[in-house]
Amino acid sequence: MYFSAVHEPKISIITVAYNAQLTIGHCIQSIISQHYHNIEYIIIDGRSSDDTYAIAAAYKNHIHVLVSEPDKGIYDAMNKGIALATGQVIGILNADDFFADNNVLTVVADAFSTHNTDIVYGDIDYVKPDGTVFRKWRSGQYKKGMFNKGWMPPHPAFYCKAQLFKKYGGYSLEYGTAADYELMLRFIHRNHLSVYYVKKVLVKMGIGGVSNSNIKNRIKALFFDMKAMYKNKIIFPPVALIFKPLRKLKQFL
Repeated sequence: MYFSAVHEPKISIITVAYNAQLTIGHCIQSIISQHYHNIEYIIIDGRSSDDTYAIAAAYKNHIHVLVSEPDKGIYDAMNKGIALATGQVIGILNADDFFADNNVLTVVADAFSTHNTDIVYGDIDYVKPDGTVFRKWRSGQYKKGMFNKGWMPPHPAFYCKAQLFKKYGGYSLEYGTAADYELMLRFIHRNHLSVYYVKKVLVKMGIGGVSNSNIKNRIKALFFDMKAMYKNKIIFPPVALIFKPLRKLKQFL
């Protein structure tokens, strides 16, 4: 389907949550406050032991699918949400994150409709609990081969046509915390799908991330990155693995 023929494609937003009672309300409010209205909202809760589900349920009039059940981790939950989605475009907004403003999905939808692209991505800010920005991820325009130099777009600002998951698969659990990186490698680098860069902060991302929580997890994350690189035909994975964290340094400047 050519999106240029669809003025307002339905966008399925999937929120994955687990014990996120402190942040999920803000996340939900940022979605229901969007000026774009052709949204399907799906929340996959991993059977939280706190009030996450109760908070989400309070917004049930704005949520099309609300599931609370055990899962095999964040990427398994994302795959569940994708399987339930009926939109033409799919994006992930985790419970710790929120949209940067009320026009984010309008911009994303316009990019798909105007440029007939497979994938749209933008920029993100990392924020402290008080809202202070301490890190800025500015993606820049993708050019073929950039993944070989350690580049990747920020997953929270990554949107793609739903049909891509059916054709190329979802998040592979064998890559651990690098499952999102592996999927973007597979879609963009290995299968050469078309991409469009929106030069705009789309998401404010909370502090955290399992892969960065301690040295042991960081080492495991590097292993999963390397595995994903070899699987998806990065030219020289050890070099890409060195450049990947180095690229992040400028995000703090």
